[in-house]
Amino acid sequence: MTDILLAEDDADIREWVAVALERETCRVRAVADGAAAVKAYEEKRPDLMVLDVMMPKMSGWDVVTEIRRRDASVPILMLTAKAAEQDKVTGLTLGADDYLTKPFGVAELRARVAALLRRAGISAATRPADEIFAFGSFKVDVAKSTLLAEDGRVTELSQLELGILRFLAAHPGEVVSRESLLNGLWGISYSGTTRTLDTRVGNIRQKLGAEGSRIETVYGAGYRYRV
Repeated sequence: MTDILLAEDDADIREWVAVALERETCRVRAVADGAAAVKAYEEKRPDLMVLDVMMPKMSGWDVVTEIRRRDASVPILMLTAKAAEQDKVTGLTLGADDYLTKPFGVAELRARVAALLRRAGISAATRPADEIFAFGSFKVDVAKSTLLAEDGRVTELSQLELGILRFLAAHPGEVVSRESLLNGLWGISYSGTTRTLDTRVGNIRQKLGAEGSRIETVYGAGYRYRV
């Protein structure tokens, strides 16, 4: 059974979200503040985390920052009452994989969670556990979600960053639109801002260093992996 860690300080929302996800055969561990979320993660790594942004003791953003110091791959969905684009970009930049702005419906919540779980499980379910592919001079280890440089330096990738690299590597030299890339990663029709993708591409370029230029921005069209 899928293990989900939910951190939400509003008792009514916490119960509502837990019930909605448990009906999808998920086991939900629910806590009321950010510090409790970190402690629950330490006790047992979940398959996915759902974090409210505004919580006592530690904010959702602080929790994401702390978790990403230890774990680059656990999927994280943010729940936020803040609709401003910059607030969403902040969460994504810190390491969240997706977000839902309150109020939201059960169907969208379940779809977002299912998509994140599906994306996190793709390598284990449909690819050999030891799959490694090349991206420029780097080797990308799918099972470990890491970049391996020629000098032996290892850099961790989030699941979304890994998905972007796999998608681009599968379409070398092609111009891939932001929308098709996002839809391919989520497995559903994605209606959110493309800043989600742009922020993560920027992170990937930094991790690739000088070879980050291999991911070309085709203005008005999307991205292209230059081999």
